[in-house]
Amino acid sequence: MSKPVEEAVTDTTSPDVGNAETESQAQGSMLAGEAEPTEEPKAAEPTEPAVPEKYDFDLPEHMVLDQSAADEFTAVAKELKLDQESVKKITDVAVKMTQRQADNQVKLVETWVEQVKTDKEIGGDKLSENLAVARKALETFGTPELRDVLNMTGMGNHPEVIRAFYKAGKAISEDRFVQGNPRGAEPDMAKRMFPTMN
Repeated sequence: MSKPVEEAVTDTTSPDVGNAETESQAQGSMLAGEAEPTEEPKAAEPTEPAVPEKYDFDLPEHMVLDQSAADEFTAVAKELKLDQESVKKITDVAVKMTQRQADNQVKLVETWVEQVKTDKEIGGDKLSENLAVARKALETFGTPELRDVLNMTGMGNHPEVIRAFYKAGKAISEDRFVQGNPRGAEPDMAKRMFPTMN
């Protein structure tokens, strides 16, 4: 025998209705935020790099550290909060740049040497003789400091520098000095200007 319509509508013993309500409540509580949410992992906060008290500039053996430049760089590196690893990377690049510049300077000086050897005026078969003349002028008119500058910069091998000293050396090599007062020669300038002086 079937149940009356009113009973069927209010009957809560039906397993289907009970399950539907339970699911609805579970969904409702999740949607309302009442259910415990699963926590997402937090992103790690960036940490400040470790700025050392003093940086280690690891230079090759043939390079000498310029202390004033190192102090200036240290101040900037600390201001930028660079760690030792970052400073090492920058130092390595600076060393490579410096080495390239030195290599280029050596090649340039080698080019000058070849130009002197093949120069029509100062080179060729008389190169050694002409260099000796140029050295004589450098010894006569130059100073030890000038010699150091010419050696340090490589300019002592530049064709135009050698040419200038060669011409000066030739000029002082010519014997133009006449000793005494040959007969018939005019008295010197001082005696002509001041005839009363003995």
